[in-house]
Amino acid sequence: MIDLYTWTTPNGRKVSIMLEELGIDYTVHAINIGQGDQKTPEFLAISPNNKIPAIVDQENGLTLMESGAILIYLAEKYGKFIPTDPLKRAEANEWLMWQMGGLGPMLGQTHHYVHFNPGNAPYAEERFLTETKRLYSVLDKRLEGREYILDEYSIVDMACWPWISRYEWQTIDLADYPNVHRWFQQIAQRSAVQAGYHVPKKVGEMPTG
Repeated sequence: MIDLYTWTTPNGRKVSIMLEELGIDYTVHAINIGQGDQKTPEFLAISPNNKIPAIVDQENGLTLMESGAILIYLAEKYGKFIPTDPLKRAEANEWLMWQMGGLGPMLGQTHHYVHFNPGNAPYAEERFLTETKRLYSVLDKRLEGREYILDEYSIVDMACWPWISRYEWQTIDLADYPNVHRWFQQIAQRSAVQAGYHVPKKVGEMPTG
């Protein structure tokens, strides 16, 4: 049994989608980051960086924070959605780190400046939106002639898809990135993605591109 501590953000949805894809039992604990739930002593004991998502594996008592680390742990524990070949594993780590270090942080800043605070910081808006478009282009090129980011559907797709699902917040037209558009729509059709998107609660219809 996995305890998942999460909220309705792209990073949180990565892990709920993974758990749904694995088809295992898990218990959801909603951490309302708008109300400061992430700052309670109880949550900090699980996630010292006071960020969601986090998990507790009741089978061995492990507590784990950081969405990328959680995805790797679950993939390795259950032997799914991650390559076993060392060279392919390196490629998976490469693209997962690309998401963790680039796609997520930069798109998150675009949300802050372009979606939530438009007109207040023109330099920041232009800087982060320009970088967002560049990252979309990187992903579009990677997906040229590929069904998924790796050879098969993996935790890398699960890590990237929730961030792309907020393309409207980023003022991105997916039609400008046809390979990303096709990939996004294909993954949106997966039942596990649809279920995981609405954890810990439904806050609107899931974008389908």
